[in-house]
Amino acid sequence: MTFPKPTSIIDLHTHVIADDHDAYPPAPLAGKQSGWSLERPVTYPAMLRAMDEAGIDKVALVQASTCYGHDNRYVADSVAARPDRFIGVYSIGLTDDDAPERITHWHGRGLHGMRVFIAGHTAADHGARLDDPRGFPAWERAQELNIPVCVQLRADGLPQLENILERFPKVRVLLDHFARPRLDDGPPYASAANLFRLARHANLFFKLTTHNVRESREGAATQATFLRKVIEVFGADRIAWGSNFPASGGSLTSLLDEALEATASLSAEEREWIFHRTARALYPALGAAGENA
Repeated sequence: MTFPKPTSIIDLHTHVIADDHDAYPPAPLAGKQSGWSLERPVTYPAMLRAMDEAGIDKVALVQASTCYGHDNRYVADSVAARPDRFIGVYSIGLTDDDAPERITHWHGRGLHGMRVFIAGHTAADHGARLDDPRGFPAWERAQELNIPVCVQLRADGLPQLENILERFPKVRVLLDHFARPRLDDGPPYASAANLFRLARHANLFFKLTTHNVRESREGAATQATFLRKVIEVFGADRIAWGSNFPASGGSLTSLLDEALEATASLSAEEREWIFHRTARALYPALGAAGENA
């Protein structure tokens, strides 16, 4: 079955893993490398082939912190090799003394956004807090440089996120995977009420990823009702699609097909925002529609 396809497609959440382990040695957060990066790694040339097969114009290469920690060199080198197809999102230690300097460094290497991997993920330090005052200089530097900040956390970390949104209202925060809300109770999705309460923060944006595409079919939830709910609450212009390839199992083509099927009930205008317009608004380096490779 063929599902409606937007005029352009940008994937805001992919990962690349080098095949040269001497040049790019693994150094995962928490000391344990993720299974997906061991079992199905994708180099940047392989990512380009997968993009061409899927019909995806450009992607964001997001630092694979569960493989490389905060050593962002492979992402930076990949972006430098093909800036016409890739933008890069690096990670830092938010509370490290040199965090502002690391932001300046990776920004200078041509990367376009940063990611904070903390507060609720299995590989993160569960004693760490997103709103730790020691991290405020890093947030201030991101604000100065107008850098979008991706945040990886789960629902129990949302109060910490709200503290950051209030303290740094000019920082555009992109919440990975919608914070993996519980959806199986179905509409009106009362179990995700703490997520929907964040709608008043205009600087908060969301990645609709394969996790959400799949989890929105569980229990009493349906993809159509979940997407209608998040669009009514947040607006399609604050939502961007990301495949999570190759961390989520399946080919890039199949992950895109899953997303197209999930969004088939939306209007053409809503799909345009989710599949490329929101991404371009967040990251001008992605160019205007029509400037595709």
